[in-house]
Amino acid sequence: MSADIVELFRGPGGWAEGLRMLGLADVGLEWDTAACRTAHAAGHATIQTDVAAYPTAPFAGRVKGLIASPPCQAWSRAGKRGGLKDQPLVTQTVHDLAHGRDNRTQARAACKDERSLLAAEPMRWLYDLRPEWVCMEEVPDVLPLWKQYALYLQQWGYSTWTGVLNAADYGVPQTRKRAILIASRIRRVTAPDPTHAKAPEMDLFETCLQPWVSMADALGWGATERVAPTVTAGGGKTGGAEPFPSQARQALIKEQERGAWILHTNRNQLPDGSRQTADPYAGSAPTFTVKAGGQWVLRNNTQKNASKRSVTEPAGTLFFGARGNDVSWVNEAAEAVRITVAEAAVLQSFRPDYPFQGTKTKQFEQVGNAVPPLLAAHVVSAATGTPIAADLSDAA
Repeated sequence: MSADIVELFRGPGGWAEGLRMLGLADVGLEWDTAACRTAHAAGHATIQTDVAAYPTAPFAGRVKGLIASPPCQAWSRAGKRGGLKDQPLVTQTVHDLAHGRDNRTQARAACKDERSLLAAEPMRWLYDLRPEWVCMEEVPDVLPLWKQYALYLQQWGYSTWTGVLNAADYGVPQTRKRAILIASRIRRVTAPDPTHAKAPEMDLFETCLQPWVSMADALGWGATERVAPTVTAGGGKTGGAEPFPSQARQALIKEQERGAWILHTNRNQLPDGSRQTADPYAGSAPTFTVKAGGQWVLRNNTQKNASKRSVTEPAGTLFFGARGNDVSWVNEAAEAVRITVAEAAVLQSFRPDYPFQGTKTKQFEQVGNAVPPLLAAHVVSAATGTPIAADLSDAA
């Protein structure tokens, strides 16, 4: 297996899918069994291991690129932030590792949440391997830590860029903001040029960015056909898609006469409210409708401050866990319909048949934790100079 690029904390393969878009591949290290199974099923070489325990020596002199998206317990706003008090320990450990001192055992024992110290692990690999380029990603609150990393990388001769990027600016149908670090010791780096914008404007050269990709466009619900393409749920026995059972999960379609999103609640009921004996949707996935004018939104959880986005917009940041595992399509005129793994994957810029493995809970968790592949491709392109194919940006 090639070891030119090493990825720490691989997850299900968001970075790896982004690399694949650029014609590149890496070797990933990951602890979680379900995520490892997903990465293997997708064709990404993965070593199941504890990154903190794995030696760097096997990769010495062989690594050109290092990628890392470490866990963020000490910074993430999504959880209870129990590791917040661990931030000083993490920054001190990064400092020590950057100077060749490994105090991880003592620091880990002092942490409120031992996972917090995983954010310092990339520095051990950087100090030992000195790769040509580096890409790192995490929640926005990790940006100060990335700036600390950048300071030491600059002292070692790297060109660096740190900042917060919005995935929607790169064609991902989701306004997911992430702190990014890009570094290279062989070329000058800067932020990747955006390809999309919320309100695109013509510049002096009469060129214009593309508008943000909406959920409807990404999921194919804006098609000109009377009935949108069948939407299927992931999680079949082979890890691929499986049809929705009769009278269960439904497909959203567009009512072109009124310009409203419609959900068919009875397969034998026509859009005008009348009924017929013959099934008009025989041979396709079951569909159902709500009253004309009803507006579908994606609700990120059931809390009062839950993010709600119309299907004509990009999704808000998707996350799945104890507080946010109820991500559903909601409409004032119909019952909530839980999002499928396939739909969530598309909103992260994965292909809809990406082979997520494990229980549904684990699959949703993997989707929410992954780096959007399209964002990853743009970040790695900025780090390496590898061009992104024009049709990739156009298709976003």
